[in-house]
Amino acid sequence: MTLANQLTLLRILLIPLLVVVFYLPYEWRFSVSSMIFLLAAITDWLDGWVARTYDQSTPFGAFLDPVADKLMVAVALVLLVEVHATPLFAVPAVIIIGREIVISALREWMAELGKRASVAVSMLGKVKTTLQMTSIVVLLFDNPAEPSFLTTIGYITLYIAALLTLWSMIIYLKAAWPDLMSEKEE
Repeated sequence: MTLANQLTLLRILLIPLLVVVFYLPYEWRFSVSSMIFLLAAITDWLDGWVARTYDQSTPFGAFLDPVADKLMVAVALVLLVEVHATPLFAVPAVIIIGREIVISALREWMAELGKRASVAVSMLGKVKTTLQMTSIVVLLFDNPAEPSFLTTIGYITLYIAALLTLWSMIIYLKAAWPDLMSEKEE
């Protein structure tokens, strides 16, 4: 088990801790939830860096890393939808989670065709992920019962991330479109 894979597993193990802390009946649950998510986000960056720097890339890591990322973001957004129970929050959350499902399915299908490179992660995807994680850290930190300027920053960042999410999905679908519309069975 490489260090990179251990960091990815740590990110997955932080998810139930995030959920438990988020529901504790204490005021500090917001800041601690935010810190747990921030730690998970840092492991997302760190596991990739370790894998590249120390040549620790493995098939297990290549599979598990995107799963851990999507689980982490989806769980955090579901938690936040509960405390930001408005269409203003639900819309970008649904866009982000829905896009992840569509693109995961598209990547799996393209891999079956031997064309996974057509839908490889791009720099736009990295920017989108950074904005998603930033908005979630900020929104977890701020008590929704007492919204502050941080809530506004979190919402703005979340909406920018949702727009980039849609944009990147369109780019991926456009790249895969010829194969999607092919009448020839592969």
